[in-house]
Amino acid sequence: MAKFAEHLPLYRQSEIYARQGVELHRNTMGRWVDIMGEQLRPLYDELKHYVLMPGKVHADDTPVNVLEPGQGKTRTGRLWVYVRDDRNAGSTMPAAVWFSYSPDRKGIHPQQHLADYRGILQADAYAGYNALYESGQATEAACMAHARRKIHDVHVRHPTTVTGEALRRIGELYAIEAEIRGSPAEERLAVRKARTVPLMQSLYEWLQGQMNTLSRHSDTAKAFTYLLKQWDALNEYCRNGWVEIDNNLCENALRVVALGRRNYRTWFLPGKGNGTKESWFFRNRPHHE
Repeated sequence: MAKFAEHLPLYRQSEIYARQGVELHRNTMGRWVDIMGEQLRPLYDELKHYVLMPGKVHADDTPVNVLEPGQGKTRTGRLWVYVRDDRNAGSTMPAAVWFSYSPDRKGIHPQQHLADYRGILQADAYAGYNALYESGQATEAACMAHARRKIHDVHVRHPTTVTGEALRRIGELYAIEAEIRGSPAEERLAVRKARTVPLMQSLYEWLQGQMNTLSRHSDTAKAFTYLLKQWDALNEYCRNGWVEIDNNLCENALRVVALGRRNYRTWFLPGKGNGTKESWFFRNRPHHE
């Protein structure tokens, strides 16, 4: 399991074994991975069913470089991640992560993944999810961390009192979340209604006032515009105690992919008898912070 626990590519494992006097070709190990993946496929399907039960699910995606055997060049595929984790709202149900691969980032992929899902979908502003929201099968919950990051990036490049004040106000929202993390959803919602809603309203009015003075083409205005366009979805956590302030649960789950990307550089095209398709399964392990 060094391929998945230590993110050690099979060719490097083969070299390690060779130095120890053991001839074990990476193709052989790749076939082992294929076999294990097929044997465990029912578990993979059951994991998908568990993660995508009605309620709340977090979604995100990340690019992966994919090498198709015989082509000699890479292309950019996509790895989709879905997280069920309600521990911040006091749930004792196990957290879990489900991954799926696609050759591109077309919206049809998450739409197919979530075809039977009903509930809250917490994600970024990717347009591919819009069909799910428009059909009414999913309720959009946006990511405050994503909105904050846009402001933070501007502040790092050109710090001003305006960007600093925006970050301070958002920081107050996160401070409340830190206090109620792990509390039951009902308690979280009560606190948010009493303390967060007034702060969100104040932030909205302040942002609108700043937009009246900023150049529409400035980086600060663009960052604020993103936040304002997402305003209703950003407020979903003020209406539902199960919803998080952001989508960081997904970003945490994707760290395992970042580690693998650092070592693998490229993935082989799934389904070519090299263990790659099954790699997506073996990365579907329970998520822990």
